[in-house]
Amino acid sequence: MVYMSKPLSALFAYRTMHLLLVMLLAMLLQSCSQSGPVPINTEHQSVNRNERVRLLVLHYTAINWERSLKALTQPGATAVSAHYLIPESFDPTYPADKPLQVYQLVAETQRAWHAGASRWEDRSALNDQSIGIELVNLGWCHQRTVPFAEPGNNELCLTPDFDPAQLQLLANLLKDILARNPEISPTRVVAHSDIAPSRKQDPGPRFPWQWLANQGIGAWYDNQTLLKYWQGIKAMPDARMVQRALQRYGYGIVVTGEWDLQSRDVLLAFQRHFVPNRVSGELDPETVAVLWALLEKYFPDSLNGPENLALTLE
Repeated sequence: MVYMSKPLSALFAYRTMHLLLVMLLAMLLQSCSQSGPVPINTEHQSVNRNERVRLLVLHYTAINWERSLKALTQPGATAVSAHYLIPESFDPTYPADKPLQVYQLVAETQRAWHAGASRWEDRSALNDQSIGIELVNLGWCHQRTVPFAEPGNNELCLTPDFDPAQLQLLANLLKDILARNPEISPTRVVAHSDIAPSRKQDPGPRFPWQWLANQGIGAWYDNQTLLKYWQGIKAMPDARMVQRALQRYGYGIVVTGEWDLQSRDVLLAFQRHFVPNRVSGELDPETVAVLWALLEKYFPDSLNGPENLALTLE
């Protein structure tokens, strides 16, 4: 039998204890790494919440497929993107061996940079709460710096008809998005020009909003209600009343009581969407009738009660 001196015995015990501690720590670390996700109890769900996505914004690219794809996916002087891009038929820059299809460029759970400075209802900076869809279309619009006195002659839009195959892809995509996002009500399917009327004109007055509405997508007025207002208006409402009505529908207009430049820009956007045969930026009986027909359909409470936006009809 070999006997150790006391110093050697103490050193051996110290090293043995250190080794045991190292092994114990390694076992604990291994146990933590294998423990998996932290258990989460979801028994108590708050009712104080809503969906993050509540707006659909439609655009046109004004450039062909090849340039659109590059602009929306690659770095550039101005960084832009969209959740979806839909090409059009007979575009010579689109690959001939590929069927027309929807391209997702940004996941819906992520923020795409498509809206810019924007406002709808009580929200601004709408990239945070919207899905943006770009349609390849070579349209563009230009407004006169000094407006003509005659309504209907103040905007020049050279917008080709939208491709029926492209539109059907769009409709199918929108139905899918709407089914998954209940916060997107009909009046929250909007044009880029609706949310940024002083900067944008897309998708222009030739985009078929009524066709979409006939498929259950977005807002449109009822013809009989439109006729009721068009025939029954005794006098044109003043600027303040029209501004309040546009604001109630969703437009980011400031109620000033004056028919100012912002009012003209917002009315142009409204007319492109709902009165494309009268894109003038000026009030007329048809535009007023359409606006109030929409309020009656989607915001009937605004016509009575505190808001009191009801028009006097004959």
